[in-house]
Amino acid sequence: MAAITSIDATQKGAFTCNQSTLSADDTITVEAGKKQLLLFDNTTGGSLTATIDGADGTTVSVDGIGAVSVSAGLAIAVPAGESRAAIVSTIRHYCQGVVHITGAATLKVRVFNL
Repeated sequence: MAAITSIDATQKGAFTCNQSTLSADDTITVEAGKKQLLLFDNTTGGSLTATIDGADGTTVSVDGIGAVSVSAGLAIAVPAGESRAAIVSTIRHYCQGVVHITGAATLKVRVFNL
């Protein structure tokens, strides 16, 4: 398990933004007060699904619906040769506590602090 380092995207001009290769279980740090972009790139020949799961996520209350379970995490499918992205604040209910990304070994990832 590796801790994926966030990239400071508030720099001026061009900057280095190397991607990390996921293993079976890696972690990211959600930084309160910062807008973060999670970017997945699939360079393999098959679809990969990354599950984002915060250790403290159980259920959340949603207006008009009631209690919704987030305990299984959020699965993001990335087809072969494609990319997927998510603004972390929009999936914050899945990012409570230590946030693990599992199930997508060899998927490339970058976390930008915007």
